[in-house]
Amino acid sequence: MTTSRRLADRKVERFQKNITKRGAIPETGTKKGNKYPVGPILIGFFIFVVIGSSLFQIIRTATSGGMA
Repeated sequence: MTTSRRLADRKVERFQKNITKRGAIPETGTKKGNKYPVGPILIGFFIFVVIGSSLFQIIRTATSGGMA
């Protein structure tokens, strides 16, 4: 075998090892449980602010005759 053929075979072998390992992640690296980065109270407050401000804007637009 020539040197270039051996180098090519070695590269192909390393590539094939990577292919067989693909998708095999360790179990310790995955998150378990329902840990949300934002709590339910903060989500409720955000929804309250968004919906409340939109209702306030609709009421203000309706009472001013459409020209706010």
